Amino acid sequence: MTKLTKADYPLAETRGDQIRGKRGLALSDITLEAVLAGQITMADLQITPASLRDQAEIARDADRPTLALNFQRAAELVEVPQAIIMSTYELLRPGRATHKQQLLGRAAEFRTLYNAPAIADFIEEAAGIYEKRGLFAKRF
Repeated sequence: MTKLTKADYPLAETRGDQIRGKRGLALSDITLEAVLAGQITMADLQITPASLRDQAEIARDADRPTLALNFQRAAELVEVPQAIIMSTYELLRPGRATHKQQLLGRAAEFRTLYNAPAIADFIEEAAGIYEKRGLFAKRF
């Protein structure tokens, strides 16, 4: 795909033939007829890292860097098991982690096991803020 710009938004309308689901089926191939014929699975409807990175590219072009970073982080999370995502969410709640190393360890896991450097950076940043604000002590 060529460089995307804000003119390509929304992708479903401008590039539906290039957006692919997990099984490789193009978004434009998902029709009512295909659904009724049993040719469409949930995998065809799930978002892919590539689609989220494309959205990030459009957001950057639209001068929305925070939104672009959120799409990039979302792209990294697509293949991470839900149990890991949920336990990380719990760990990031103030007062849940008891020391900085817990968060830094989780960040290292995201960086090495899941190839998710933007998520790892986010967790490391949180660890620094939590330490500065004293949010590691149990609060309940």
